[in-house]
Amino acid sequence: MNQEPSTLYAKLLGETASITWKELEPFFAKGALLWVDPTLDLVAAAEAVATDEDEKVAAWLAADTLSKLSESRALDLFERDPELWAVVVSPWILIQERATN
Repeated sequence: MNQEPSTLYAKLLGETASITWKELEPFFAKGALLWVDPTLDLVAAAEAVATDEDEKVAAWLAADTLSKLSESRALDLFERDPELWAVVVSPWILIQERATN
């Protein structure tokens, strides 16, 4: 297996940024947010969505490690206002809570 990051992975990594919940709220209202569980690599998940890796994405969806952002999670993010990471893979914005050290 090739351990070198793909060109797309590097591009997505460069486009990943810290963002606040307030900035994401309009996209939640449009149903455009995908939650990425902290056990997954946000950029790898974005790459899989971008390249239509259906089996991988379906497995994550089934395991609930990738999901459309639920109302309960949105409320939690609103109340806590944690640091979030986001990357756009149109029409989606994949988000993940930033790990705290």
